[in-house]
Amino acid sequence: MSQTPTTPSPQPPGQKTASTRPALFSRGSYAESLRIGEILRKETVGGALLVAAAVVALIWANSPASGSYFALRDLTIGYEPWHLNLSLGAWAADGLLAIFFFLVGLELKREFIAGDLRQLSKSIVPVAAAAGGVLVPAVLYVLVNLGNAETLRGWAIPTATDIAFAVAVLAIIGSHLPSALRIFLLTLAVVDDLIAITIIAVFYSGELHVLPLLLALVPLGLYTFLAHRYRRFFGLKAPAAWLILLPLGVITWALVHASGIHATVAGVLLGFAIPVIRSQASGGPEAGPGLSEIFEHRFRPISAGVAVPVFAFFSAGVAVGGWEGLGSALSDPVALGIIVALVLGKPIGILATTWLLTKLTRARLDGSLRWIDITGVSILAGIGFTVSLLVAELSFGQGSPHDDHAKVGILAASFIAALLASAVLTTRNRQYRIAEEEERRDSDQDGIPDVYQQDAAGS
Repeated sequence: MSQTPTTPSPQPPGQKTASTRPALFSRGSYAESLRIGEILRKETVGGALLVAAAVVALIWANSPASGSYFALRDLTIGYEPWHLNLSLGAWAADGLLAIFFFLVGLELKREFIAGDLRQLSKSIVPVAAAAGGVLVPAVLYVLVNLGNAETLRGWAIPTATDIAFAVAVLAIIGSHLPSALRIFLLTLAVVDDLIAITIIAVFYSGELHVLPLLLALVPLGLYTFLAHRYRRFFGLKAPAAWLILLPLGVITWALVHASGIHATVAGVLLGFAIPVIRSQASGGPEAGPGLSEIFEHRFRPISAGVAVPVFAFFSAGVAVGGWEGLGSALSDPVALGIIVALVLGKPIGILATTWLLTKLTRARLDGSLRWIDITGVSILAGIGFTVSLLVAELSFGQGSPHDDHAKVGILAASFIAALLASAVLTTRNRQYRIAEEEERRDSDQDGIPDVYQQDAAGS
């Protein structure tokens, strides 16, 4: 996310050094705001579909027809000699979710190559905040489950933020919040996803089979070469990507799956292989979006509208067993650890890390933000869903008692985090709205044109 330098807010007398300190969450450029707005709109729809799919799954799994839901989820299809005779639930987790991680790979590479994360001064804050938001929840989960080796396997479940769900909530309640908060949440989630991918690859992959992994380098290498050599061709001819790059991507995914490494990692690798910068033959970086951004626009609707909701449908269906079963699930240290970690650990980790940066470095908050704003977004980051559900299945096995209890904990924690964040940010959004209205009235009285209205009309 490229940003232009922001003009420091006027400082009160006696604070001469404040304006020279780098802002932690500064407002991005106009082009950046447009891009963020577009992502917000798409992810809002995806977040709504995600929640709807989870609700349908929960209702079906706890209805008199629950047997048909689990029969559908456990139905196996595929070619066994290629180790692809998988249940529909596994196809959703290993196959469809690879599309989601492909987009994560695109976004990660673009941020590190052409966005803010390429600059250490701007990347250090979200990277450190995301790390704190991963470490503290993991520690709290371990403390709750200390002494039980079986439940300790789920230590990574509460470490990830669900960007679609979190952004959907922020878009609904935060229409007047500073754009710096939205940019911070998205950047935090990008780094959070990178850490989650690393955890899955290192701690949750199966027995490694070297031959399929080496063979996967062949289609991956050809895929990378073609994407870079003919980036303009694939950018202009959408069918070409489906006919040429997609088969190579599917072969890479199948071989990575057969190697024992979780197949979603293949999605990230394929995303990393797409060039970010526009080629010189096409006019260079200033001539328009590169192939990475073009692919993101093409494939995000598939991820947000199909892949993630279908995964949520097959993963969120838990037979709770009535109020007694719900009480039993919530009393499991697995569920308790997840709730404590997501609701308390996430905001504590993010806030503490950010506060330490302001004390130990020259960084400061942007003048448009207050610590209560950062608190609200940090609580919102406690919404863990897509990746958390995936890690729960990898930790305990789909359909096991601990897996079911973990999913109850994830759903409960996400609901609590959404409510708490809404309470904080709705109040802040109201205050920002009142301030904007007062500023607009003052501008009208002074005869000063409303710059924001002009920008909106010009866009």
